[in-house]
Amino acid sequence: MAQSLTEIAQSLIDANKKVQLIYAFNGTGKTRLSREFRLLVAPKNGDDNENNGIKVMYYNAFTEDLFFWDNDLDTDVERKLTIRPNNFTNLALGFLKDQGQDFNIISNFQHYTSQSITPKFSEDFSEVTFSLERGGDDNLENIKISKGEESNFIWCVFFSLLEQVVEIKNMDPENRPTDDFNSLEYVFIDDPVSSLDDNHLIELAVNLATLFKKSSGIQFVVSTHNPLFYNVVFNELSNKTCYMLKKFDDGTFELKPLNGDSNKSFSYHLYIKNMIEEAIATNTVEKYHFMLLRNLYEKTANFLGYPEWKRLLPEDRQLYYNRIIQFTSHSTLSNEAVPDPTEPEKQTVKLLLEHLVNSKYWKEEIQNNAAQIEPEIPINHQENDTL
Repeated sequence: MAQSLTEIAQSLIDANKKVQLIYAFNGTGKTRLSREFRLLVAPKNGDDNENNGIKVMYYNAFTEDLFFWDNDLDTDVERKLTIRPNNFTNLALGFLKDQGQDFNIISNFQHYTSQSITPKFSEDFSEVTFSLERGGDDNLENIKISKGEESNFIWCVFFSLLEQVVEIKNMDPENRPTDDFNSLEYVFIDDPVSSLDDNHLIELAVNLATLFKKSSGIQFVVSTHNPLFYNVVFNELSNKTCYMLKKFDDGTFELKPLNGDSNKSFSYHLYIKNMIEEAIATNTVEKYHFMLLRNLYEKTANFLGYPEWKRLLPEDRQLYYNRIIQFTSHSTLSNEAVPDPTEPEKQTVKLLLEHLVNSKYWKEEIQNNAAQIEPEIPINHQENDTL
């Protein structure tokens, strides 16, 4: 059923589930959904932060915007990451400072990036500088880290805070070191760190799921576009509610529940296949559908152990089809230079999809009632009331 993001956010609140996991493609509206969720729980004109404590914590693109670089344009020496003050950062960073969490943040950051890069907080936790340790006295101070490293650092700040908050919420109220988080009910996490390699992404997903399981009194919503992250979190939690978020052309959305066996209710690859089939049926094939088609071929080839995905193309015109897919999906030319697909090219998408789906592997899957390429990490959907 088509809904607005506000209506979907309200349904997540009304569900009253400990963990709700959402899969959606980039650009679908995950970040906006997290924003609508936050505004419903704690409206901006409310006084929750000042008088009643924090009701909701969230990590998304807006969280990263609270951190910005002072590049010292005059001398190009004192480069530092500045943290924008607001009700949340003042409370969160003050708490982390009081708890001596700078070491934990640094340790997590170096684990996910490099042991040679060391963050250093200012005394009031309002600024961070980074140094590159080269060994001996040959160190570089006040360096500017990459965007991926910056995202990792911001996530480590949030995760270190979340770890502490979960511990506090698990205590008896009279024994808590602070009352600031007594009112916290929800945590919304949107695509934590997309720059991690697969091994670290798996580790992050496992750590998050572990934290969810030990938490008491907090409900979590996690949205992601990454199928690996989704699958790992899913496997680690025996009890959760899962959805797929879809955006329609008219600007409305659908939050589709995913229940039962995952091989029949969720697959990144099956969803891709359905998207291409829908475009073929409505004659709306665009350039990005070639990229999706290539993705299907790559995943199938990887599963079957082929060294190259083009080995799965029709043998009689393998070189021709390979060039079409390579050019259309990886072209660096502007939109003006690469026109929309011609009718023959659209028919090529149809032909190559049918060729793949009619392959021996896919036919066996259909006969087994799976009809999809299984993800590298199997997922099994179950839904219960408690963790």
